[in-house]
Amino acid sequence: MLKAVVTDVDGTITDRRRRINTAAVEAVRTLVDAGIEVVLASGNTVCFMDGLCKMVGTDGTIIGENGGVYRRRFSGTLRIPGDKKACLAAFEVLKDHFAGKGVELELFGEQYRFADVAFARNIDPDEARAVIRDHGLDVLVLDTGFAIHLQTPGVSKGTALAGLAREMGLSLSEMMAVGDSENDIEMLKAAGIGVAVRNASPAVQAAADRVTEGSYGDGFVEAVKEYFDDLEIR
Repeated sequence: MLKAVVTDVDGTITDRRRRINTAAVEAVRTLVDAGIEVVLASGNTVCFMDGLCKMVGTDGTIIGENGGVYRRRFSGTLRIPGDKKACLAAFEVLKDHFAGKGVELELFGEQYRFADVAFARNIDPDEARAVIRDHGLDVLVLDTGFAIHLQTPGVSKGTALAGLAREMGLSLSEMMAVGDSENDIEMLKAAGIGVAVRNASPAVQAAADRVTEGSYGDGFVEAVKEYFDDLEIR
């Protein structure tokens, strides 16, 4: 029996223009009111996630910075498995490399991040991975479709979900995960049921147990309706 839903934000409960899908918000609230745990998972910062949780109506249980941080409820201890220092060092290497090509890299909200770093998608992520590899740096390059992130190897939304499950007293088999981007793959594989919304890339769809007919937030609502058919989801 499913007791929790963990969902990505951008591209999963939004539309293609990154506007929140109101039907998805209503679905989340219906789940919460029925006693189903809802976890919001994103590459975004903790402060962004806190505001989103308040407005959507969850209890503040989050996965942020692509698994670099996670927390059980607003009052819980923030867990930080990621290594921001290593990510910053890798960013400086990339910054110097791409400056030589006339491309300036600037960090997104670095002062608000605890574990990873993020910057604009104005470079080729494969080239960035090659630069990181050539310098012998142990850092991952993630392209979420909205930003480029540098993350600690072995840290993902999937590992964060496993940590959260222990704190929540749940097994991963009791959790459903929904996502659309490459940074969601480990999360979809870790959960008992992994659902990719239709706009997800082929690699993400291949990692999922189910691919929705609908895209973006409509796909999320479709998944909730299918797996929680005893609830009145509009």
